[in-house]
Amino acid sequence: MIAAEGPRLKAGSSTAEGGVLSERVSLSIIMPVWREAQTIESTLSGLQSLRQAGHELLVVDGGSDDDTVQLARPLCDRVIGSAPGRAVQMNAGAAVATGNVLVFLHADTLLPENALNHLADFQRSDAAWGRFDVRLSGRRPLFRVISWFINRRSWLSGIATGDQAMFVRRSVFERLGGFAAIPLMEDVELSARLKRESRPFCISDPVTTDSRRWQKNGAWRTVFLMWRIRWRFWRGDSPESLAKLYRADVRREH
Repeated sequence: MIAAEGPRLKAGSSTAEGGVLSERVSLSIIMPVWREAQTIESTLSGLQSLRQAGHELLVVDGGSDDDTVQLARPLCDRVIGSAPGRAVQMNAGAAVATGNVLVFLHADTLLPENALNHLADFQRSDAAWGRFDVRLSGRRPLFRVISWFINRRSWLSGIATGDQAMFVRRSVFERLGGFAAIPLMEDVELSARLKRESRPFCISDPVTTDSRRWQKNGAWRTVFLMWRIRWRFWRGDSPESLAKLYRADVRREH
C-alpha cells in the first residue's frame, strides 16, 4: 500500500521557491497489463492514495482474455485498449496522459510508501528522467544480492529497466518520441536516449518487484539469461531475436 507521508502536493498547482516559479508534480501512472486478473486488484488498491491526492492512474490492456479489464476499471481513472507489447501499450497510455511526470509501472511492481514525495523532489530537480532502486520480493538472501547488483549496475551505467519504475517528464518523453516499438529492451533503449538529456534521478527507496519469474525459472538461470540478452542487445542483435530467446524462458509471452 502507498501512503504519501508529509504535506500533500496538489496536482497542477505552482509555488515560488527561491524566487523561481516551480510547477507542482502531477503524476500519470501508466501500467501495461496482460492477463493480470489474479493480482490486478491488489496492485491497483495500493495506488488509491495517489488517485485521492489528484494523480492519474491509467491501465493499458494488451488484449487480456480474462477478467483483468473488468477488475481494473473501478480502481483506475481509465482503461485503454491497445495492441499487445509493453512498448506499444506504454506509448498508448502516454498519448492520453495529462500529468507532467509519467511513471511507467509494471503490474507486478509496488511503489514505496513515500513515492510521491520522492517524485516531487524529482520535479524540482534539473533531471529529465529517473528510476527507483528495486527490491525483489521473497525472503531468500540471494534475492537481496541480486537486487544490490541490479541497482549498482544501474547506478554505474545510467541505464534503467522497467522493473525499476522509470519516470520521465512528459515534455521530454514526447520530444523523444516515446518508447521504440520493439518487442523487448524498450526500457534499455529509451534509457540510452534519455542519458543524453541528463543523468537519471535515482531514488534509493526501492520499489518491490515480484520475484515469481526468478523463483519459477531459477535465480541464477534468470540472471544469466538477462546478462546474455543485454550483451547481445549491445552487440547489435535484433530485439525480435532477443524476444524469442526471452519468451522461451519466461512464464508468458509478453
